[in-house]
Amino acid sequence: MVKISNMKTIIVSLPSAIVASLCCVLPLAVVLLGLGSGAFMMYTMKYSYIFIPIGVVGVSLGYFFYFREKKKCDALSCRMAAGKFNLIMLVFSTIVVLMAISFYLFPGLIAPLLM
Repeated sequence: MVKISNMKTIIVSLPSAIVASLCCVLPLAVVLLGLGSGAFMMYTMKYSYIFIPIGVVGVSLGYFFYFREKKKCDALSCRMAAGKFNLIMLVFSTIVVLMAISFYLFPGLIAPLLM
């Protein structure tokens, strides 16, 4: 059984990545699936200066928790609970945040790729 305290990395980084994607990635996915309109995307893009820093801080905090726990387990010669799963979710969160940042900073380069 995995304890909640061992899942701090996921609990912090995954919601942060979702928040960061609210401005760029999530609305784009909604529009591409035909579930919304460009107005929804334009509305959420206004708040990217809030969402992206929250995502970066959250994922950074997730890395901090992960490596702190890994260091503690290495010192105690124990096996890190949910270590691989935490790392996979952390990498996924990092990719989502990097996509949100690239959509925000380089819309002219990204837009032709989506057509």
